[in-house]
Amino acid sequence: MSEHAAVVSGEPVPVERVDALLAAVPARDTRTARDRPSAQDPETARTEARTEALARAERQRRRWATQVVVTDELARRACAERGLAPPGEVSPQRVPAVSGTEVADLGSIVAVALAHSPAARALLAALEAEQRVPEEAVRDYYVRNRDRFLTKDALRRGVDPFATATADDFRPYERVRDDVARELRRARGRQAFFDWLDRAREGVAYPAGHEHPGDPAHPDHEHRH
Repeated sequence: MSEHAAVVSGEPVPVERVDALLAAVPARDTRTARDRPSAQDPETARTEARTEALARAERQRRRWATQVVVTDELARRACAERGLAPPGEVSPQRVPAVSGTEVADLGSIVAVALAHSPAARALLAALEAEQRVPEEAVRDYYVRNRDRFLTKDALRRGVDPFATATADDFRPYERVRDDVARELRRARGRQAFFDWLDRAREGVAYPAGHEHPGDPAHPDHEHRH
């Protein structure tokens, strides 16, 4: 196996960083109904299928961990280029828990990278702070998402925000304006982070066994959102 997991701007990323992350994130049990042979299958076939499913999952787990480590490396470089205060070091012993909502919103690689990497969090915060949300965008969001701004009383009464609701059934714009602007700024910051990561990863080279999990060039590839 290669001594490096990736090459970023001509500099190798040691495979030990990927190994440390893998040690901190226990493997999930990969058994699924699809992977299990039927009760009529011979025991040998059952064992072989189970062994191959676990081996494939572990190969993909290494590719996934490589992407998390590369994201940290790229974020470190971006923070240095931006003159941001040096972020703290990652903790190789543990990775903070990531909620299912974060995985659904960000994808597992980015969600875990943000939990794992102080540099990634620092960069995301900087990108979010740069976002400017026009007043008309805030007002438009309020108008188009009226169901999110019903009063508690209106919710209790089961008011239809798009049919039977009156002005009194909604929290006033002035009371929710700052929260809406903050939410939009956060969403734009995340999109800016995704855009940065897509560009930054273009020049990264990977040895065999460390490609992106969704790269169709390797036989284990899969694409998930």
